[in-house]
Amino acid sequence: MKIEDVRKTAYSMPLTSPSYPKGPYRFFNREYFIITYRTDPAALEKVVPEPLKVVEPIVKYEFIRMPDSTGFGDYTETGQVIPVEFEGKKGGFVHSMYLDDEAPIAGGRELWGFPKKLAKPSFAVESDVLVAKLNYGSVLCACGTMGYKYEALDKDAVLKSMLAPNWMIKIIPHVDGSARICELVEYYLEDVTIKEAWTGPAALGLFPHAICDVAKLPVLEVLSAVHIKSDLTLGLGKVAYDYLKD
Repeated sequence: MKIEDVRKTAYSMPLTSPSYPKGPYRFFNREYFIITYRTDPAALEKVVPEPLKVVEPIVKYEFIRMPDSTGFGDYTETGQVIPVEFEGKKGGFVHSMYLDDEAPIAGGRELWGFPKKLAKPSFAVESDVLVAKLNYGSVLCACGTMGYKYEALDKDAVLKSMLAPNWMIKIIPHVDGSARICELVEYYLEDVTIKEAWTGPAALGLFPHAICDVAKLPVLEVLSAVHIKSDLTLGLGKVAYDYLKD
């Protein structure tokens, strides 16, 4: 392979068999189960990086079922999103993500900088309860439950909340182990269609783990829960702040 061929074809690793295809990345029947809870403000301040600002001591714990997506296939994901503010805009800081599929782990980390780790999340309806869990290996690290389709929500209001910006820290190391890229990336969900939106009584348990540390943002009070079914496109990001520039 010639040098010019490398330049033309390279976009992901491995060079001749990339872990994921080029976008756009469209999701069909994407299903969210989001529990909003109050947490310890001091714990939030330790994990939210400047120039983002914590809005209030709130965390959104998300379980996401993705049965049909272009390029990434069929997988389940879970993690924590923290409501923040940046340059007058309110949105969410993606703090943690755990999922069970290599392609979106590689693509998410390389393209956007999603903080993805390999784990075993699950998402199912058990009789009259929506049940979602996060296992890291054999260990249960999170468990969320919600009454199934208790009360319908306003789809327009749910859509508006999903169109807010999101941020994360993209870190790519140099060959010597130092940071070659360290950026605050901003992205949006695009072409969103809300098919269903529900709420109901909910509970969330987070359990200590050495590596899967979701319990470091403890649940003090569950505030609300939402169950959404949607189609959407995951928009590509832009650099909002470069930590390596003087």
